[in-house]
Formats: sequence, structure tokens, C-alpha cells
Amino acid sequence: MADFHQNGIITTLHNLKQRPVEAMEDELRAFKEIRPMSLVLPSLYSELQGDALPNIVNELSKVDYLDEIVIGLDRANEQEYRHALEFFKPLNQNFKLLWNDGPRLRAVDKRLQEEGLSPLEPGKGRNVWYCLGYVLSGRRAESIALHDCDIVTYDRSMLARLIYPVANPAFNYEFCKGYYARVAEGKIHGRVSRLLVTPLIRALKKTLGHYDYLDYIDSFRYPLAGEFSFRSDVISDIRIPSDWGLEIGVLSEVHRNFANNRLCQADIAENYDHKHQELSAEDAQKGLSKMSVDISKALFRKLATNGVVFNSETFRSIKATYFRIALDFIETYDNDARMNGLKLDIHAEEQAVEMFAKNILSAGQNFLENPMEKPFMPCWNRVISAIPGVLGDINNAVAQDMEEFGS
Repeated sequence: MADFHQNGIITTLHNLKQRPVEAMEDELRAFKEIRPMSLVLPSLYSELQGDALPNIVNELSKVDYLDEIVIGLDRANEQEYRHALEFFKPLNQNFKLLWNDGPRLRAVDKRLQEEGLSPLEPGKGRNVWYCLGYVLSGRRAESIALHDCDIVTYDRSMLARLIYPVANPAFNYEFCKGYYARVAEGKIHGRVSRLLVTPLIRALKKTLGHYDYLDYIDSFRYPLAGEFSFRSDVISDIRIPSDWGLEIGVLSEVHRNFANNRLCQADIAENYDHKHQELSAEDAQKGLSKMSVDISKALFRKLATNGVVFNSETFRSIKATYFRIALDFIETYDNDARMNGLKLDIHAEEQAVEMFAKNILSAGQNFLENPMEKPFMPCWNRVISAIPGVLGDINNAVAQDMEEFGS
């Protein structure tokens, strides 16, 4: 059973009694009359061939309170897009499939490129951005949930607990972040959150002093969770990174736009496992190595907008402080693992911390050397202002693709 402690400045909604999912779904069916609900699924085509997504589709086929499921499909040719349309047919809800690599959406993207508005970096962030544009174009949903397509331990209660805080008309939340334990196969996972984000936040507090933003990020139990939900008015004015800084970037944006009492986090799963990234210590453009650089830069950029002045000496101090704090955390996690009969490879943990420390310094240097870098995708308000009919073009492209290839 979870504790009921409220940590930090963000409301935590716990899983205190393992409430039956059927009871929550009864309420959600009533909520949909006031706040229609949609689900966004950013997916690679390769995930259709994995073990996780077939089970996710099977679980979602039992859900009857969603008005729409919007699926963004990346890295798919025409034959693979046709297969994806068949793959998702078991969904009982109205689903829409964005063929991001198809000629129609590529034509829309080319128009955005000409205006300097297209996301430059391919990946999950870009996929999510286009899915949110499609959701805006339909104006059907009042409450939207988003989660990844590689969740091995998925069941439909995860979605119910994730969307409930923003779907309940009696609640005032605009945004909800999911959290969960990352324990699977007798091991504690979640290295980037445990060994990079939390110790780095503590190091930034110690080095730079008190900032409300750092207290805010430190309040989230799993800041890198790919699962969150939000009200529809969040979409229009949010600027998010297209790289691995997506999750931190989303948290930063809702912090900028909304008061803390409009934000919450919810315990959505007793356990959670998904595809694990390689450490890739030898290649800073892959795996957890690239992820750590992108996340560090996302934090530095946000602090800079709050007036923090960085220089090389500052980053050296941050790196040294981080290193000591992270090593202390390894001992804490080792003790926690032992008490729960779990395994923790201390050598591998310290290797990760050494790489993260190096990448914090690299991220800081990159931040200083590229002051004009534009890491954020433009908000949809700006895109609509530049190209007034763009949402209709996206909507039409998706409809025409599904009509042409869905037979």
C-alpha cells in the first residue's frame, strides 16, 4: 500500500486502496458527457512488432469512455502504414492514425519548413507535436491523456488513473503527471531519473541557491515519466523540446503557464516496465548518453530564463557537486534494494554516474557555445497565426490517408 505523504509543492494523488478499475471507469463514463476524452499514442512502426503494443491495444479495446484515440506513426512506408491500419482495428473506439512519413503530412511539414516552423529533429517530440495539432484540429476532446507504446506491464487501469484527475469536473487540475515504481525482473530501473535528474536538481540547489523552479521539479516523484494528461487548453500555448528533454520541457511549460494548484501527479501503476535504453557511454548521440545531455540542457535553459547566469566555472562546480550527491544516492538505492530482496549492480550504477557527470559538463559547454540554439518546437498558436488553415490541412491529410489506404 502506498503512503499518503505530500512531498514538495505539487499535489500527489496516491493509490491508497487498490480501487477496482471498473469503479473508476463507471465515473469516467459519466465524466465524458461533460469532458470528452482522447488518448494520444506516439508510436514507431517497429513497436507494432514488439510484445508491448499488442497487449496495449487489447487492453484499450475494453475501454469505452474515450471519444477518440490519436496514434502518431513514425518510420513507416506505405505498406507498413496499411499494416498499421489493420493492426489498430481491434480498438473499439474511433481511432485516427497519423502517417507522419506519408506524402500528405510531409507536404504540410514542407509548408511549415518554409515558414521556419517545422520541428527540426525527428523523434517522439515531433510525433507528439503533430498529434497535439491533430487533437486541436478536431476540437472534440476536453481531456487528453498521453502514454508510450512500449509499456510491457500495461493494463487499462493505468489509463483510468492517469486521465481521472483532468476528466473529473469536480477537480480543478489542468495537468497530471503519472508516476510509478520502476522495478522489474528483480532490479531497480529508472537510472536517468534516479542517478541524473534527482541528484542534478539537488546539486543545482546547492550550487545556485533557492529557485522555485527547482523545488517544483524536485516535487515530482518520476519527472521523466512519459505518461501525462491535460486539459485541451494546455495545448495551444505550450513550447516543448523535440529531443530527449521532452518530459522536462513539458513540466517547465506547464509551470510557466499555470499555478501549482492546477497541477498534480498520480500513482498510476503498482509496477511499470518498458523498453530499456543502452547506456552508450562511447557515443554521445545515442541512448542514455544523449538523453542525459538533452535533459541537462533543458534544465539549464529553463534556469537561464529565470535569470541564472552560467559560465564554465559554474558548470564545473555543478558537475563536482552532482558527482558527490549521486554517489551518495547509489548507497541509498543499494540499501533500499537489499531490504526489498532486489539486485543493484553498484559498479554499473557508478559507471552511469561517471558518464552523467561528464555529460553535464558537456551539456553546459554546449549551452554556452550555442546561445542562439532554438530547441523548442513552436506553440500551435504561433503556427496557426502564420498559416491559418494548417489545422484543417492536417485533419484532411489524416482523413484522406485513412480513406485511401484503409480499404
